[in-house]
Parts: sequence; structure tokens; C-alpha cells
Amino acid sequence: MGEISIKINIADRVYPLKVNMEEEEIIRRAAKLINDRLKEYQENYAVRDKQDLLSMAVLHYATESLRVERKVTVEDTEVADGIYRLDQLLTGFFSK
Repeated sequence: MGEISIKINIADRVYPLKVNMEEEEIIRRAAKLINDRLKEYQENYAVRDKQDLLSMAVLHYATESLRVERKVTVEDTEVADGIYRLDQLLTGFFSK
């Protein structure tokens, strides 16, 4: 698919982007998540500076990304261990 030009608004600033058509929805949803997070921080904390709000949002999403990455790594290790044990059982069973 081809590239399209879109405009994304984050923290009251418009960013013109060229994106692949299949990525447009994801990018728009990401911008909405960021703006929703900024609004939440603005309403719940005594922070009004957009730079501070953006920094807090970036910290939130980076932390969440690292948590998910760690969880996937742990789950991958557990799956690999399970496959190894299953392979050992099957090898033992079929070698009899």
C-alpha cells in the first residue's frame, strides 16, 4: 500500500506526517491515547506546562512498554522450558 499525508494533533500542536495507509489508524489511536493521558494528568495534577505533561506521558508509556517487554521475555522463557520438557518426555516415550 502507498503512503498518505495526515495531520496529527498532539498537545495542541499539529504534526504533518507521511505514513503507510495500514499504519494510519494505529498512529491516530496513539495520538488519541497521548492526548487522553495529557488531559488526565492536567485534570488530576497541578501541572499545566505542556512539556511537563508530555514528559509524564512519555514516562508512562515507556514504563508500560518495558513491563510488557519483560513479561513477554518471561513468558517466552517459560514456553521454551515447557517445550523442552515435553520434548524430553516424548523422546523418552518413543525411545522405549
